[in-house]
Amino acid sequence: MRVYSNNLPGYMDATIDGDLLIRIEDDIIDRNSRLSLEISDERLEWNRIGSKKKGYINSQFLYTLSGQSPMYGEVDYYIYAGFNRVPAGTFRSGSGLCKASVILLKAKDVDECMEGTHDCHPNATCSNTPKSFRCQCRQGYVGNGRHCEDEDECAVNNGGCVHECTNTQGNYRCDCYDGFMLHDDGHNCIDVDECAVNRGGCQQICLNNMGSYECRCSADFVLSDNGHTCISNKGSGNCKKQEHGCAHICQETNRGTICQCRPGFELAPNRKDCIVTCSHGNGGCQHECQDTDNGPVCTCHLNYLLASDGKTCIETCAVNNGGCDRQCKDTQSGVRCSCPDGFTLQPDGKKCLDVDECRIGNGGCDHDCRNTVGSFTCSCHKGYKLLTNERTCIDIDECSINGTCDHTCENTPGSFWCYCNQGYQAYGITHCGDIDECSINNGGCHHTCKNHLGYYECSCRAGYKLHPNKKDCIEAEMCIPLKAPAKAVLTCNKVGDKETCGLTCKTSAHFSSESEDTYTYSCGSDTEYEWTHEKVNATMPSCSEHVNAPSLKRKAQFKFSADKCRLRRRHRERFQDNFSRALSKQRRYPCTELCQVNYVNLRCGNRPTRTKRAKKRRGRRRKGRRREVEGQSGSVIVAEFELQMNPEEPTDKCDVNCVRRRTEKKLRRTVNTLRKSINREQFFVRFAGTDYEVMRRSLKADRGVESICTLGQIMVGDKCISCSVGSYFNMESGRCEKCPSGTYQDEEGQLTCQPCPSEGSRSATGIVGARNVTECGGQCSPGHFSWDGFVPCIPCELGTFQPDPGRTSCFSCGGGVGTISDGATSFEHCIVRESCSAGQYYNVQGGQCHRCPHGFYQPRAGQNFCVRCPGNTTTDFDGSTNENECKDRTCGGEIGDFMGYIQSPNYPGNYPSNVECTWHIVPPKGRRILVVVPEIYLPAKDDCGDVLVMRKGASPYSVTTYETCQTYDRPIAFTSRSRKLWIQFKSNGANSQKGFQVPYVTYDENYQDLIEDIVRDGRLYASDHHQEILKDKKLVQALFEVIAQPRNYFKYSSAESTAMFPRSFIKLLRSKVTRFFRPF
Repeated sequence: MRVYSNNLPGYMDATIDGDLLIRIEDDIIDRNSRLSLEISDERLEWNRIGSKKKGYINSQFLYTLSGQSPMYGEVDYYIYAGFNRVPAGTFRSGSGLCKASVILLKAKDVDECMEGTHDCHPNATCSNTPKSFRCQCRQGYVGNGRHCEDEDECAVNNGGCVHECTNTQGNYRCDCYDGFMLHDDGHNCIDVDECAVNRGGCQQICLNNMGSYECRCSADFVLSDNGHTCISNKGSGNCKKQEHGCAHICQETNRGTICQCRPGFELAPNRKDCIVTCSHGNGGCQHECQDTDNGPVCTCHLNYLLASDGKTCIETCAVNNGGCDRQCKDTQSGVRCSCPDGFTLQPDGKKCLDVDECRIGNGGCDHDCRNTVGSFTCSCHKGYKLLTNERTCIDIDECSINGTCDHTCENTPGSFWCYCNQGYQAYGITHCGDIDECSINNGGCHHTCKNHLGYYECSCRAGYKLHPNKKDCIEAEMCIPLKAPAKAVLTCNKVGDKETCGLTCKTSAHFSSESEDTYTYSCGSDTEYEWTHEKVNATMPSCSEHVNAPSLKRKAQFKFSADKCRLRRRHRERFQDNFSRALSKQRRYPCTELCQVNYVNLRCGNRPTRTKRAKKRRGRRRKGRRREVEGQSGSVIVAEFELQMNPEEPTDKCDVNCVRRRTEKKLRRTVNTLRKSINREQFFVRFAGTDYEVMRRSLKADRGVESICTLGQIMVGDKCISCSVGSYFNMESGRCEKCPSGTYQDEEGQLTCQPCPSEGSRSATGIVGARNVTECGGQCSPGHFSWDGFVPCIPCELGTFQPDPGRTSCFSCGGGVGTISDGATSFEHCIVRESCSAGQYYNVQGGQCHRCPHGFYQPRAGQNFCVRCPGNTTTDFDGSTNENECKDRTCGGEIGDFMGYIQSPNYPGNYPSNVECTWHIVPPKGRRILVVVPEIYLPAKDDCGDVLVMRKGASPYSVTTYETCQTYDRPIAFTSRSRKLWIQFKSNGANSQKGFQVPYVTYDENYQDLIEDIVRDGRLYASDHHQEILKDKKLVQALFEVIAQPRNYFKYSSAESTAMFPRSFIKLLRSKVTRFFRPF
């Protein structure tokens, strides 16, 4: 059972380890048993019915029967006790282990205090309680409440009074001697300056002393016997002439003059001077006075010090902190008050006033400054983070975090942008999915459209060939020559023990690179017909040439591991020197005149990962061979070839069968040579007039590498960027340059530009930097067509339209629908029965609008198609109007033994409706689970339809660690209450939100106390800076390393840790880790 405070603000936001949690009690009830709760003022008791097991909790934050909080003054008639559940809203009842609900009913009770039926003492207060009352003696009285007697406060330390203490009923009073008055503290006595009012009654001069005062006279006057007035000394008699020498009073008698002293003084042995006693002004002592033979001796009350004058008592820090607001220090001259940093001492020397640091220079903060009592905090705008000096804000480079974007990430001040490669569309903010171009009007293809990842292809039916615009189909020659043209020429040489093979493409080669670690090089294509004697009659048209001799084909595929995917420009000078020196040992392989390469395809990319089960199957199939290392990283080169060899003429010594065997043997030798040359990095390809070596190992500076970027890319800052469409990579200048007029390039990272199509005497023209064939000059504009797509052109007829330039035909509106005029450029110009709004498409067969089905959307009105969602995404409902409604329903995350994370579908985009995800975290033996929830976004007003729950198992009765259905932008860390976790996320069909990405780490259970000490410390979440640490993926990773193995903390040097975390955070961790590992 968990009991939460009901008085603190925001108590419904309590989490399992939040500050509002008063206590967790485990195993208080069994299944199918009952529990009774008894609530009284600030006390909760529980008793398991049928058992002696009881418990209670006392807390001023718990509950008051009057419903009035003594601290905050807020009315609250509820107590919040959740059974195995973290409350997430006022509508949630406790459920889980016993599915119990707690309802507090106000019982009928007799108020004995109100009715006067109690037996409390008259000097006691009566407080009503359920079924009874409580008596308590008032302040100043002692007893059990039913019998109270006065407490004599003066009996102990004189009640704290420095002079006199008088006990009264239920209280006491401090009084001061004459000449003193009571201090504001009610206990100390301070001197009264009698001279301040009418000179103390003195006629001429008033002199104030401690506890008293005295009057004096100016020259030619003497003080009269009354001690206040002055008389002239020019009279007769010794007393008037001041020849008597008396200190106070001179009196003439028959026997002569005698000296006397005023009250409170004693006559000295010389019979002239007067010695003060404690009876006069307390002997000049501020506190306590004691008469001695040498005069009064002053002492001070407890916790006061005697000043250097021997009379005054100095206040010490032991009494009311010396009257100081903050810091107090005892000195010989008295207490000295000071203020800590963030405060300033006021003119009274006692009070401290908070300094608003934010008023001057924004506190030194780059962005926002928030003043606090005695200090201030700096915070940064969204997308920025605070440096360890806790003042400076720097931009968060989200792109430096792996997996931020699926394809290309561009960091911007305070944010970032994700871009998708050509042929892909963004969804869920950071993800990219393949665009199914064929779903939109068949991709614009005349005949057949086939979608691929990142691109699509148009193809034609038999008897047609693809137009240069790659969409239209035009008639082709029916007769194909028997002898296939050579697609590539392969030359292999052997110098010593090294075979070197070179490939020169005779047709247009193709090179592409999606990233700096992948590339694809292709030349030619698979032969359309089987060029063998057995199949020629069945596959060749009747007009083909006669077959003179059979030819043989062989396909081969090689796979090689590689560190990085690189094509290095070949150094001809070095190669020619080595070649010349070994010319006499050279032996040429026979793939020249009789051997040709129909196609070659080189692909290099990341090594595909296999599941453990797949690796076991592979290991069984390859028993006896070297097994691959599980989790091996790097790249793989895949080389595919199709070699065709024409055999020699048969002779008397070698018939047809003999020639065939020899030819097959030569093919095998050529294939083996290819394999060896690639494996030993002795293979190069010629492309755009330049030779490139196929490399397998990492590039090194001493090998003369010109660039770390792959072909078709340039270095921009610290990143490799592919040459954009409309440009190509010039090997001579090493830069991206625009395609010249008459050429175009519709792909990124290419080494050449494609020539614009030309027909007959018409020469190819176009703009500089043409990005596709449509920007080549002389093409028909949208709404027009011609037999070859070039001028002269005619407008589309009524009932047809054409949105693309350079086309050979127009699309029909369908269903007998016409257009407003000829030359229509879109379906919107077709005259239909009704205009469809966004999210709909027009069905020309039925003549009406239909909603786009699931998985499709349409942002524009008046269209006859819907766009398919990218990749594997789909929509929650039909009739979607934009791509943002396309969502990935795959449950995200990575579950590992030591670290991992769970992620809502489509994160960080809004998660889909009616989705259910389940994760299982089972750590290794002897380890426990720590979960960090940086932030979670769920609909605020959804009646808890979207819920994230973490518990031991799928059963609703199992121990629950965490559950919420609300948005929390403040991070929280907590340990699992069970050794394993079953986590489930469910959403309904109502609202949707961003969701969550929750990391976790497992740790040695021997460190349980340390981890609990860290995550339960409120200082971990006290400042905005600490909260941002738990949201920073890089810092959380570093923090997880320490939590997974706390001794890793000591491996960080002081400079490294300070550069990563703020000083306050390091101080918090250091104290706990050091105390744990070095307790003595």
